Amino acid sequence: MTSDQWQTIRSLPHKTLSKLFEEDDNRVNTLGLEQAGLYFDFSKTHLDSGYVKAFEKLADDVGLSAKIEALLSGETINISEGRAAEHLAERGTGNETSVDNARALRGRMKSLIEVIDSGVMGEFTQIIHLGIGGSALGPKMLHDALKLGDEKYDLAVVSNIDGVALEPVLERFDASKTLLVIASKTFTTAETLLNAQSVLEWMQEEGVVDALGQVVALTADPEQAVQWGIDETRILPFSETVGGRYSLWSSIGFSVALALGYDVFEDLLAGAAAMDQHFQDAPWDQNIPVLAAFADQYYTQVRKCETRAVFAYDERLSLLPDYLQQLEMESNGKSVTMEGDPLELRSSPIVWGGVGTDAQHAVFQLLHQGSHLIPVEFLAVIEPGDSLNPAHHNGLVLNCFAQGAALMAGKKSDDSHRNYPGDRPSVTILLEELEARSLG
Repeated sequence: MTSDQWQTIRSLPHKTLSKLFEEDDNRVNTLGLEQAGLYFDFSKTHLDSGYVKAFEKLADDVGLSAKIEALLSGETINISEGRAAEHLAERGTGNETSVDNARALRGRMKSLIEVIDSGVMGEFTQIIHLGIGGSALGPKMLHDALKLGDEKYDLAVVSNIDGVALEPVLERFDASKTLLVIASKTFTTAETLLNAQSVLEWMQEEGVVDALGQVVALTADPEQAVQWGIDETRILPFSETVGGRYSLWSSIGFSVALALGYDVFEDLLAGAAAMDQHFQDAPWDQNIPVLAAFADQYYTQVRKCETRAVFAYDERLSLLPDYLQQLEMESNGKSVTMEGDPLELRSSPIVWGGVGTDAQHAVFQLLHQGSHLIPVEFLAVIEPGDSLNPAHHNGLVLNCFAQGAALMAGKKSDDSHRNYPGDRPSVTILLEELEARSLG
């Protein structure tokens, strides 16, 4: 049944973006959707009512509604590990027992933050957060995006086993004022534990009498952390049904909640919960995550695109492409179905990207003129994050808009070296302001 629907999708007429706009002067309104302080413009993709309806039929054929319900109810949908995938429960959506458990563990995290802030554990002013993959990418991206520069704690997130990553942090930090946070789902991650051992040795060399007394563990296996020597009062567990790449929403977010304030972390969760609710309730043609998936599948399966590029027109979001790479390419990085059969369709596109105008002077010629068709996602923030001359931010946002328009329209020239073919797709995502809720 699904192969027949794919045949239908592939047989639909291919219209240029210019033609789609000519035929529908309301296209921006139809394919522009707003939710939780974010605006998504899908109008410069090749989706139209015919494609959306065909993908809706495909979604029904593959039982998307039932799959969403299975996700939310805590069924065992992580087949390879034989467990549920309950990161949404950390944000208040899903199985009631799991939501309650997440809330209780979050309360424990908040209490520990209050103890540390009070100075009872020591006069800490610096935090070293050690993790790798999801245990580091999420916290580092979040901290880079939201830090203001006047925080109570100086936070350094280190993931690489390369000593060149860790040593400069040790050189500028004061061992007696440093809180070490070890983030590992299994608490057996070799890179993280080697880095942790090096930090503890540095503390001891610097005269810290009880180095382990300055350690907090974030893990789904508290017993492993206890065996490693960490007191159970300073272990913040999270559920094993929360995948590492989604663990930012659990106690893995502790270091950022400590550095930026617990209210910031709560706002992050609230923003994510608002989008979760939208994903759960909105009809397919008004559902932002589902429409994004439709566009992704169209370009991957129908147009045979190998990659998708993400460009954040805001320096604070420079790590967003890296974060998205792990979320998508690790989640969809296999060539078999959930049943273990060879995948007949293409797997996830390769996600890559960069930052704003820097990327325009590095890779955009290929996007505009190269032989590859590469869907692009632009992300911009309306409110500036700086207090300099408004020309800085105005130029930044205008560049973002201009690139999407130029990719679509192209520029004809008799000189083949200066010819831009156009009809190249993009999605524009606008945040009113870059703060915890909108980022969540």
